[in-house]
Amino acid sequence: MKDKLAGLVGVLGVMLAAPGVQAAPAFQAAPLTQGWPVAQAGGSPVVWGAAFGNVLGVPVLLGVSLEVIVWAGALVGALAALAQAWLFYRWMIRADEGSPRMVEIASFVREGANAYLKQQYKVVAAFFVVIFLLLALAAFGLNVQSRWVPFAFLTGGFFSGLAGWCGMKTATWASSRTAAGAQKSLNQGLQVAFRSGAVMGLVVVGLGLLDICLWFAALYWLVPMLGFPPLSLVEITVTMLCFGMGASSQALFARVGGGIFTKAADVGADLVGKVEHSIPEDDPRNPATIADNVGDNVGDVAGMGADLYESYCGSILATAALGVSAFAAGGALPEGLSAEESQLRAMLLPLAIAGAGILISIIGIYLVRTEESATQKTLLRALAKGINFSTFLVVAVAILLSWYILPPIQGTMLFNAVPGVAGSVIVGLLAGWLIGKWTEYSTSNEFKPTRFLADQAVTGPATVIIGGVAEGMISTWFPVITVGIGMLLAFGLANGWSYGSASSFALGLYGVGISAVGMLSTLGITLATDAYGPIADNAGGNAQMAGLDPVVRERTDALDSLGNTTAATGKGFAIGSAALTALALLAAYVEEVRVGFERWGNAAVVKGSPDGLYKVSSQFLVWKEGQIRYHWLVEPAAVAGIKGWHDLDVSGGAAKVPDGIFQTSGSGENRTVTVSLTGAKLVNVHRATLPDFTRFYDASLMNPKVLVGVFLGAMAVFAFCAMTMKAVGRAAKGMVEEVRNQFRTRPGIMQGTEKPDYATPVAISTRAAQREMIAPSLMALIIPVATGLVLDVSGVMGLLVGALTTGFCVAVFMANSGGAWDNAKKFIEGGAHGGKGTDAHKAAVVGDTVGDPFKDTSGPSLNILLKLMSMVSVVAAGLVVRYSLGALGIF
Repeated sequence: MKDKLAGLVGVLGVMLAAPGVQAAPAFQAAPLTQGWPVAQAGGSPVVWGAAFGNVLGVPVLLGVSLEVIVWAGALVGALAALAQAWLFYRWMIRADEGSPRMVEIASFVREGANAYLKQQYKVVAAFFVVIFLLLALAAFGLNVQSRWVPFAFLTGGFFSGLAGWCGMKTATWASSRTAAGAQKSLNQGLQVAFRSGAVMGLVVVGLGLLDICLWFAALYWLVPMLGFPPLSLVEITVTMLCFGMGASSQALFARVGGGIFTKAADVGADLVGKVEHSIPEDDPRNPATIADNVGDNVGDVAGMGADLYESYCGSILATAALGVSAFAAGGALPEGLSAEESQLRAMLLPLAIAGAGILISIIGIYLVRTEESATQKTLLRALAKGINFSTFLVVAVAILLSWYILPPIQGTMLFNAVPGVAGSVIVGLLAGWLIGKWTEYSTSNEFKPTRFLADQAVTGPATVIIGGVAEGMISTWFPVITVGIGMLLAFGLANGWSYGSASSFALGLYGVGISAVGMLSTLGITLATDAYGPIADNAGGNAQMAGLDPVVRERTDALDSLGNTTAATGKGFAIGSAALTALALLAAYVEEVRVGFERWGNAAVVKGSPDGLYKVSSQFLVWKEGQIRYHWLVEPAAVAGIKGWHDLDVSGGAAKVPDGIFQTSGSGENRTVTVSLTGAKLVNVHRATLPDFTRFYDASLMNPKVLVGVFLGAMAVFAFCAMTMKAVGRAAKGMVEEVRNQFRTRPGIMQGTEKPDYATPVAISTRAAQREMIAPSLMALIIPVATGLVLDVSGVMGLLVGALTTGFCVAVFMANSGGAWDNAKKFIEGGAHGGKGTDAHKAAVVGDTVGDPFKDTSGPSLNILLKLMSMVSVVAAGLVVRYSLGALGIF
């Protein structure tokens, strides 16, 4: 073992050449190092070693395998992100913190945010322990999934929570420093806020890619090194995909809990302070103002960080799983490469793009700076410098990486040189950019929709609410068409426009998945543009409460207003990537169904059984040959009327099939099984394509199980939104009553002679968030499992389709309505229609309070719901395959 570990360390030490590249003669003095261990990973030998030359007496590694180069490159990208995040954090800490009063206000917010997150993590930790035990039972007791899954679940949740915590910690230290920077200039305020937001973006991508790299190394290299049975690439990708369930679970708790906290405080502060007492936002006399600022950090920073962490990881992992599926034996294989080698290359490409995207994002962040003109167009142009540079450079790098890593497949090459998958990456980037621009148009007060909404405030709250709902609904058309066209283009580019080919169908879906990776490849900078908004908002509150010059508040308001637009743009990216990733996860679900059948067959036919065919269920057949088992799907039409098959009783376990019912030919993996009477050929589970599985389960709208699943998925979206909206309403009611009570019983607050009780509103929001976040989160976990056990795999596929289509539209509607309401209010506060304190302003505030839970609680939580339901379905696929009512022959 010591020699193996030393060998692995040596391989990772220096990487100079790709596999197959010959070293220069001067470097060929030493022969290939002898004694390197060889292990089976994914069915093909992987050599942990390389040739060493001697340059000036120093040993030099001459060549390493492609998987080591790509893995190490991704790891370097992840570590670079974390290192740069630390540098930005240290730079922010050294910035001017402001006056003692500014420091004191920031400390109140920081203490409240820390207290809330500690309480939330206690609740989430208890939940994770329960789910870990259930997953351990499924893995070690029922043997329906990999035994690595429970541990992957824990690491996914831990890293997701850590990403959110780091972002929140940075934001709470940055608020007073942003206000202090804004005292000097708009650009200095932007620099502090943006680079502090960049910490969030870089921590998310850094921890996400680090987690993926560590799991890949553990499952691909470390598992066989430690003497465990090596895992196939299908098992590796599906296991890694399952740590996304932990990330999604943590993200949902963070988004829902943080959203309830922040919106309860925000609604309470606005309705009582602005509307009833006509005092400014963040006025120190308002008892809920500290709770409001705390909420910005726990909801819009920590919650958003956990949210986009799981989006980022989910897109990479789902695409890696589809890459393995795309090059499975019997599918579209390139000349000269085995299935395992092709699968490995397709699996590595999303890691390589993600690693390169991180390095490019860091460069883009340094390009963001602005002039003193405090208009949204000026600020948007400043942010666009960094984002556009990063996007264009990622396009070039994606083309290069696709050409270098992916094997050429005839019929899919662009210009006979570049794999079509490179075009899919570009499609994803373009779709994300277009959705971001549309969101900017729909929510920025520089454009017609939001200004028209501000005009409607003149006639009262009712017309503001009607207009905001309508604007949000109409705004869904462009993202839907964009994502739809993007899916078709990404699919066609990847598989040579073969929409009806069963053998290349998975390759097309791989293109859809890689387009989501492309959309999120620059997340390091796009998330920075999102995360800085809450920091600017808190800086404005700090400036108001500390009594700074009004020009400081004007500058922070300009940054905050831009933050509403960029936050809506970030939500657009998250929702768009959720749609693409959810489709990829739907395909990955079918891959886990395949693994579920193999586990079932291996467990049902014990090792000591005689060789031959065994009936495991009415639709599942196993051939035992020595210690190896092969598996076939038995479609009902193939055995209709075969009495000998239907008479076999499997209630006590697998039953040996009598001779004569089936005919076999060939051997091993190439064996074929046909029905003797009809000649119908059974489908080998290992070689089955995605269309084979959908046909086997009759996953069409003519199947009532599928149709019921679609309705359940659509219902789940609306039920989830209703639960989270009601939770905000109940929590806000308690907040309003508390603030009113303080103003009523302590008149010195309004006169400025008595200090409000800031702690009680924070406690109210904390208790409400902890109590109210449980039910919506549990719903996302229970519905996929319950649907699967009752309606089997076809019902789950319907459920995921219904949730995806409905949830995407509702999420876009809510995000854009909320963003437009918020910026319409800010447009009026900037002087339109009489400015602050007018009836139009009060009407706009009412609209904004309706939009708050839309854009910051229910809407952004929906994209997590979509992916969490998909992730849970993947994890529970083995259970559903084996123990659903359909598998048991009941329904």
